[in-house]
Amino acid sequence: MRALLADVRALERMMAEGMIEDGVRRVGAEQEVFLVNKAWHVAPAADDILPLLSDDHYTTEFGIFNLEFNMDPLVFGGDCLSRMESQINELLLKLRVAAAKKDVEILMVGILPTIRKSDLGEENMTPRARYHALNRALTALRGGTYEFYIKGVDELLLKHDSAMLEACNTSFQVHFQAGAKEFANLYNIAQVAAGPVLAAATNSPLLFGKRLWAETRIALFQQAVDTRSSGHHMRERKSRVTFGNDWLRGSAAEIFKEDIASFRALVGIEQDEDPFEILKRGGVPELNALRLFNGTVYRWNRPCYGIIDGKPHLRIENRVLPAGPTVVDEVANAAFWFGVISGLSDQYDDITQVIDFEAASMNFMSAARIGLSAQFHWLEGKEAPAQTLILDTLLPMAHAALIRREVKAADVDRYLGIIEHRVRTGRTGSRWMITSLAGLKDKGTPGERLNALTAASIARQKEGLPVAEWKPADLSEAGGWQHNYAVVEQYMVTEIYTVQPDEPIDLVANLMEWQRIRHVPVEDQEHHLIGIVSYRAVLRALAHGHHSLDGMPLAVADIMKKNPLSVAPDTPTLDAIALMRQHQIGALPVVHNGRLIGIITEHDFLDIAAELLEQKLREHA
Repeated sequence: MRALLADVRALERMMAEGMIEDGVRRVGAEQEVFLVNKAWHVAPAADDILPLLSDDHYTTEFGIFNLEFNMDPLVFGGDCLSRMESQINELLLKLRVAAAKKDVEILMVGILPTIRKSDLGEENMTPRARYHALNRALTALRGGTYEFYIKGVDELLLKHDSAMLEACNTSFQVHFQAGAKEFANLYNIAQVAAGPVLAAATNSPLLFGKRLWAETRIALFQQAVDTRSSGHHMRERKSRVTFGNDWLRGSAAEIFKEDIASFRALVGIEQDEDPFEILKRGGVPELNALRLFNGTVYRWNRPCYGIIDGKPHLRIENRVLPAGPTVVDEVANAAFWFGVISGLSDQYDDITQVIDFEAASMNFMSAARIGLSAQFHWLEGKEAPAQTLILDTLLPMAHAALIRREVKAADVDRYLGIIEHRVRTGRTGSRWMITSLAGLKDKGTPGERLNALTAASIARQKEGLPVAEWKPADLSEAGGWQHNYAVVEQYMVTEIYTVQPDEPIDLVANLMEWQRIRHVPVEDQEHHLIGIVSYRAVLRALAHGHHSLDGMPLAVADIMKKNPLSVAPDTPTLDAIALMRQHQIGALPVVHNGRLIGIITEHDFLDIAAELLEQKLREHA
């Protein structure tokens, strides 16, 4: 903490003395990706792939099934946009070649459609001390399990014992350098731009198969690293993931001070420099304590300090944009953001005079929830639908501003043309996923449908066409039996009808008739599996008048099989089949951490056998 406070004071001194680089505008980007295996699920292979790359552009992420690579900073202007696209493609190709040697695919997407709750154990956390230290610190501050609630078309309600759900998210982070004196206005403009830019770029509508927000990353990430406990309801506390609470009125140091006042330092470093001693010698301090702390406070627009060619600078990091759907889509998103910031800064020396902070914050959340269907509160009291605002106001303004910055005209036309076509048709990455999923309704299993989305995304990403030109995913893209039924979690039934031990067997009999099922699990109030009732057990009870010898009506506890055989969600299907044969049972409950999460039955294997037979017959037709 002493090092951190010293770094903030040193930064203030550097700004006061004019040491922060001014008159130079650079842009840059960071690309996060998922590593995916041949069954279209996460591949925990980062540590196997990184040694094959031998390139410091690449680095680890929180989950061992994620990787990140960083682009070189570029001077804003000329062919910076096409050069950014070229370098991303170059680094992506190099990564794909290395990953292929480990039978791994690469996918740029906000949230992997096929990611499973069982993928998010600490065994899949990247084995680096800093990640485990960060997880321990976040969990200790929270004081218990992480609770998640997200409501969209579907509803997600779950608990998790670590911060690993953060690894569900990947983004395309874009950087925009700003001078010390102009920083506040440019930062506030970035806040205003966040809503409409995100609305045009959403690419994360699904989590665990549930249709949630247009950009579910926003809600998920905020809850994944939130150190607030629901028990502290009488006390106002800030989230470590935040859009902010007000406009920036002073310098960039104001944000760092606010964060230091609000949040604890989660991890520390050896104090390896005295920034004032370095300044006294005419050097430039690294401010490592400040940079490390800043990396554990997740503002959607984050101020950053850095050094290039021996000169210190400030920049705005846009963490709003999701990864994907393609490289050209991502660079188009970046171009749109650069253009909107530039255009608004040309028009307004103080953007806070023409829009309330609450409106900018509301626009951002509305865009995250419903994307291009959002209605925005805009400058000078105006209101407009997202599509109208983007097409009629922001795109022309961004185009003119980029041309004034002498960005190559052909690049401006190309990238903003991609945004225009995407917004005009409404075909964002999120819309493509939801439309594809709707087209697959009643086809295959839920696991097959998500596999098809993932496989199709990888294939179309390699083709390189913008997402607005993608054709919907087809079930055939999911692959064969080995891809869709490798483990029980891929096809288990998760909408389970259960009973408790003290309930009457009449309820079980009715559930079986109403829902056409032959097995009903029995759980306690904490959702721990304690038994299972079969169709045969109910028939036997009914045959005897469903009364005990003393004339009392039978309860579920009287006829259930106690402590039934169960399996974990990652149990191989062949092992599950062997268990059912060995024990001559018709159903296997699926349990995770002692709690019931699904069930597989003989009927599921009949479906698998039918699909496998159909596949074989087609192969020999």
